[in-house]
Amino acid sequence: MTKDVIALTPRMPDPWAVLAGLLSGGPDKLVGTRGDGAVIQLCDAQGRPLVSVEAPLLVSVEGEAERLLGTTAPPVPYWWTEARATTGVAEAEQLAGAFATRLAALVGGSAWPPDAAGSLAVVKSDGVSVAPEPAAAQPAIDVLTAKVAVVIQDRPVVAMTAWLSGAFRAAAEAGLGLQIVSPAGTTLSPVVRDALGGWPSRWIVQDDRDGYYDGLTGAVLRWQDGAFDPVISPDATEDDPRTPVAAAYQEVHDTGERQLGLTFRMVHPADERLVLGGGLETVWRELTGEPPAGWGTSEPANLPWSPARLTDVAHDRAPEPTWFVAVGNRSRPGIATVRVTRTKAGVEEEVTLAFGYGADEEPPLDALPAAAEALAARHRLQSMLVQLRKARRDVAVPPRFEGPGVPLAFVLGAEEVRAMPGDRARRTPLSEQPVRLGPRTRPALYYPLPGNPSDLAGWQDFETLMRHLKGA
Repeated sequence: MTKDVIALTPRMPDPWAVLAGLLSGGPDKLVGTRGDGAVIQLCDAQGRPLVSVEAPLLVSVEGEAERLLGTTAPPVPYWWTEARATTGVAEAEQLAGAFATRLAALVGGSAWPPDAAGSLAVVKSDGVSVAPEPAAAQPAIDVLTAKVAVVIQDRPVVAMTAWLSGAFRAAAEAGLGLQIVSPAGTTLSPVVRDALGGWPSRWIVQDDRDGYYDGLTGAVLRWQDGAFDPVISPDATEDDPRTPVAAAYQEVHDTGERQLGLTFRMVHPADERLVLGGGLETVWRELTGEPPAGWGTSEPANLPWSPARLTDVAHDRAPEPTWFVAVGNRSRPGIATVRVTRTKAGVEEEVTLAFGYGADEEPPLDALPAAAEALAARHRLQSMLVQLRKARRDVAVPPRFEGPGVPLAFVLGAEEVRAMPGDRARRTPLSEQPVRLGPRTRPALYYPLPGNPSDLAGWQDFETLMRHLKGA
């Protein structure tokens, strides 16, 4: 049984329904709270959590339960209530299942996963105890060492849930890496992939043949000295570690699916009238004909798309940075992360965006210049890179090799073009010269990269362009 159990209900679980669910451990179970009451916990006799239940989340975006859980949810809006059982305690998993079952029975809906649905009877947990602090202090962290915090995730998609976001934050504050362990067959949300960063943080995949391996690099791993680290080959040298690569990671099948990826940065004046998210919406409309379906500060993205509302969130958090995720609808899978930062230059928006396409679908490459021009003219674009790569249509990250993207175009904003000496920005060593975007007096420049999209020649052209623009 999974350690995470989720109740999807058409009505908000009222306090009495939550209390009835919490009584799944019997009336003598201790109840505690964390996060200013946002998390309620069933505890053992020493006050350590057996099950942690997060406040219900109202989801108003269609397709998120299908994307993240592979299940059908009630019609939007519906309520998403997560319960996480403490690792390694069978009774805790039963308590979580009974909690979700009771909740669904009282307010309608269903529990995920289907086999987590338990009996409505009280779970016998007398004498059950769990790990001492500090591992139990953070509900999402299963193992804590001097090097890393380890999170075990048995879900179809490891997403940036509020649980996992809290684990990232706790690990960062403690100066630790975060290592996520999941079973074979699990995929990773691009949001989590981008947040993992580098060593010692990793995505660890359990594997029948090789034990454990890094889902992003394929390196075979072992638990050693308080962390999952690569296995070193007996004939390795200092210059060539020769880390074994898992066989499962190398099993690549070209399905013809592709992803169109864009990364771009905008710098706005720090003005009270500034509305964020407009650049992302502009690109989304140019490439799909529609705005994003929804957004949120974690996954599932639970709010209907609204630049005004996300601007309010960023404004309230300033001068601290704000991060949010945006998602598309089921007909055109897409996901974006946006980081808003206050700097000396103004308010910066950094956007990473990907759209997925099936083997019989063509990415709208002809629309890219128009999208770039709209960003440059209306949203103070600083720079943008466009890539195409062989990857899944659903934009999830599998634990196997997908290969890098191939650069298709680079865009330089009007202010950056203006700041370059002479005509360096307008004349390049590439065979295709840049296309002017916007007014002749203050143009942005769109650089088509003539490399073949089916190979890596585009990176050579991109590197040549970057060296030229930097004056190297």
